[in-house]
Amino acid sequence: MSMSRTSATNRGTERLVVIGGDAAGMSAASQARRLKGPGELEVVAFERGHFTSFSACGIPYWVGGDVPERDQLIARTPEEHRARDIDLRMRTEVTEIDVDRGRVRARDLDSGAESWTSYDKLVIATGARPIRPDMPGADAPGVHGVQNLDDGQALLDTLARTRGRRAVVVGAGYIGVEMAEALINRGYEVTVVNRGSEPMSTLDPDMGRLVHEAMEGMGITMVNDAEVTKLLTGEDGWVRAVATEDGEYPADVVVLGIGVRPETTLAKAAGLPLGKHGGLLTDLAMRVRGHENIWAGGDCVEVLDLVSGQERHIALGTHANKHGQVIGSNVGGGYATFPGVVGTAVSKVCDLEIARTGLREKDARRVGLQFETVTIESTSRAGYYPGASLMTVKMLAERRTGRLLGVQIVGREGAGKRVDVAAVALTAGMTVEQMTALDLGYAPPFSPVWDPVLVAARKAAKTVGQHP
Repeated sequence: MSMSRTSATNRGTERLVVIGGDAAGMSAASQARRLKGPGELEVVAFERGHFTSFSACGIPYWVGGDVPERDQLIARTPEEHRARDIDLRMRTEVTEIDVDRGRVRARDLDSGAESWTSYDKLVIATGARPIRPDMPGADAPGVHGVQNLDDGQALLDTLARTRGRRAVVVGAGYIGVEMAEALINRGYEVTVVNRGSEPMSTLDPDMGRLVHEAMEGMGITMVNDAEVTKLLTGEDGWVRAVATEDGEYPADVVVLGIGVRPETTLAKAAGLPLGKHGGLLTDLAMRVRGHENIWAGGDCVEVLDLVSGQERHIALGTHANKHGQVIGSNVGGGYATFPGVVGTAVSKVCDLEIARTGLREKDARRVGLQFETVTIESTSRAGYYPGASLMTVKMLAERRTGRLLGVQIVGREGAGKRVDVAAVALTAGMTVEQMTALDLGYAPPFSPVWDPVLVAARKAAKTVGQHP
């Protein structure tokens, strides 16, 4: 192992070390570099994979064929980062953070060589790791997670050489339903095994039921309330079925979409503060609490939910990029904050659009809120205009105040992005009564005279008014 490198400060230049080369890490590095030149700040970034600044959210669409080429998902290559005076070291994994001495230990994954690198400022952007079931067969050939571009390529390689056409997706969250669509597009018979009562646990079950019905209408077999007990393999070791307590589902390929957890192994070992969801805790400037020169962002942190007032772990690229911008501004001598989130997400399975923001019913109950719910059906355009399609909008409002608490939308074209109106209203702390007066755009090709979100707000305002 080589000796510790000379402290950057001793040379009159601060050194920023970044752990993680995707959205949060490289956004932070790039923003810091924009604000401070190489003579003021040396930037060293470590990435253990083969790619930087890529869109993990786009992987299902690459696998499904909507995005033809892998490289279309890469926003900036290692060479492009290096051309901006960022010392980016690929295939290099940080194995230890020494907070007391201000240094990190890293290992070159190809050569095995290890070395220490000192830092004046540190950014932890280690992301999240997919949940992999601890059961027989979970590591068998033919079983795939989809966390990064290497995972996506491995799955495509399996699909290319597998003669069978039966796929089982374990989990029915965002990744699960998106991968189910991708595999349908590839011509596979798809079964989704889900331990919840309905797909999309980020929705209330009544809205999840709409997703369930639509998926089955697309030819996807849904198996709900089913806990996977093991993955069965054939004589060649290849996966051949997914087993639950109630049955077996034949599979030539299995995709795991069970969810992710914050990747905070390094942070925990270094004694940095973690929240109840296992993510790093930061202040509004994304500085790790209690550590003046350490920042963290992306999928490895917990964020403040502005509606419930509690910390949450939400793994989304939108947040990660914003975290990186905030961190880079602060490291580079400016000032920026990340106030929190309202929990907005949008997805689709085939032509069904699924969106949500704010709290579900069980979220509101957990934090002790009294609330009313309303559900309405409306159309995406004026009913007489060609192409108008139905959508369902569910809205939660606080009983006494009428404060908007959450919105869920399921429908076809034009449904999903309507959730953004509700996200703004949540961020502003609006009541449903105030929402009814919003001056939204109207023309028959885009909306009925009363937009579906406002129809729900009107109904919610009447409902909460009946419960003083």
